[in-house]
Amino acid sequence: KLLARKELEAGRSIQQALTPEPNPSVRGWDIWLYTRPANDVGGDLVDYLKINGNRYGLAIGDVAGKGLPAALLMAKLQATLRAVAPDFPSLDKLAEKLNSIFYRDSLPNRFASMVYLEIKTDSDQIRFVNAGHFPPIVAGPGQLTEMDKGAPALGIMKDSTFTEESIQLKTGDLFVVYSDGVTEARNEAGDFFGESELKEMLTTIEDLTATQAGSKILENVDNFIGEARATDDLSMIILRRII
Repeated sequence: KLLARKELEAGRSIQQALTPEPNPSVRGWDIWLYTRPANDVGGDLVDYLKINGNRYGLAIGDVAGKGLPAALLMAKLQATLRAVAPDFPSLDKLAEKLNSIFYRDSLPNRFASMVYLEIKTDSDQIRFVNAGHFPPIVAGPGQLTEMDKGAPALGIMKDSTFTEESIQLKTGDLFVVYSDGVTEARNEAGDFFGESELKEMLTTIEDLTATQAGSKILENVDNFIGEARATDDLSMIILRRII
């Protein structure tokens, strides 16, 4: 048991080393990244890539399952994404490549949801592709816009196809992507935090920075959970266009 504990602690340290800084510096953008495993090691992916020239990539993902198997598959997905992203300016083709590799190398009944997005310093456009993940939400003054649901998760079908989407983010609007650890957080009574509560929150934080908005969401989720034990990894990416 002591050896297993040390191995888990080593795995946690490696995951922390692979996690990017919370506020990557990209001119024209205010960015906040966050991930918190429910256990020693997690199956959520949050990553930031400076690809080449003016291309910057951000990813959030959730590998099915928990513990070390999910963590190992997450690390493989992260490594694969970093390796192949520079070669695929088309995000739908990038997702197809990731899917074929994950399908080939994963275990039975193991899959991963993911939203991958790219931004540039000289554009207010966000290009993204959604593989089975919660749709991103755009929060602006007095309104919320939820993006369309995505294609199947990575690793479910060998020849899945994906669709690249894009949105022009107005100055000050928030682009929010999250994992199930937010909406499926449970309190001691077994109730879920829920999508409706998250969306209601997002209508009140459009004037905040990305970090302030993320911290506010975390505070509300943690207050809701109370003394209950977290059962899901919790991850978020929040972007805000600035001038």
